[in-house]
Amino acid sequence: MTATNVRYIIVAPVRDEAAYVRRTIESVASQTSLPAQWVIVDDGSTDETGRLIEEAAAKYSWIKAVRRENRGPRRAGGGVVEAFYAGLKCLEDEEWEYLVKLDGDVAFEPDYFERCFEEFAKEPRLGIGGGLICNNIGGILQAESKVDPAFHVRGATKIYRRKCWQDLGGLVQAPGWDTIDELKANMFGWSTRTFPDIKIVHHRPAGAAYGTWSNWVKNGRANYVAGYHPVFMLLKCISRIFRKPYGIAALGLWVGFCGGYAKGVWRVDDPTFIQYFRRQQIRRLFGQSSLWD
Repeated sequence: MTATNVRYIIVAPVRDEAAYVRRTIESVASQTSLPAQWVIVDDGSTDETGRLIEEAAAKYSWIKAVRRENRGPRRAGGGVVEAFYAGLKCLEDEEWEYLVKLDGDVAFEPDYFERCFEEFAKEPRLGIGGGLICNNIGGILQAESKVDPAFHVRGATKIYRRKCWQDLGGLVQAPGWDTIDELKANMFGWSTRTFPDIKIVHHRPAGAAYGTWSNWVKNGRANYVAGYHPVFMLLKCISRIFRKPYGIAALGLWVGFCGGYAKGVWRVDDPTFIQYFRRQQIRRLFGQSSLWD
């Protein structure tokens, strides 16, 4: 089977994306490898998002629009995963080789998925992959994050191989879901990585919907949920002091992380997973081979 006739499905949870979702729809519709089905879940938008995705569903037989009631303020992590599962439920009887979780504020070239599937074909144990998230700055595409570890695939574009997805047993409905899935995949013997030469444009920079401070606190809470070793987290925060936004990122991460303990927030309760992850972090600190290589 070639990369142009791979059978894949997409689920895209969207919320108040009227300014961007049309470009995402156009990007998918122009692919050299079209999805078998694409469910776009309007997660209680208060703008024109719902109308735009319903128009797309009327135009393309492989797009299905799902509308959810407004659940109030955004809930980092848990809300988007809940909406994702509402869409996935509509595809229970669909046959697929790859499952894509896609945001509604991205755009990409017509061969984006074809090139991604070529990467999967080269590496049978590649379980999760996706393109490099970039921002268009002055007409030049620049990586949105220069500090993501090698194993990380951003939540805006996640492609899961079916067997890997089955091994994961699903996603946690909490901040940090898009790190926990990768860690579990690696623990089960899969590899996970971003494809640096396959770019995808993020029209709304990560965290923009929450605000700078709230976004860093959210990220710190996600690190708590994922089971970060406290020493590793402390050193991570210290290293962030010297990166933009100076001081804010470090403090926000630490506040979010410690707040998880103070508030008794749920965190991953799988001892095997925690032991695996923290062992990788300790190896990283001592310069030994680890997931960060």
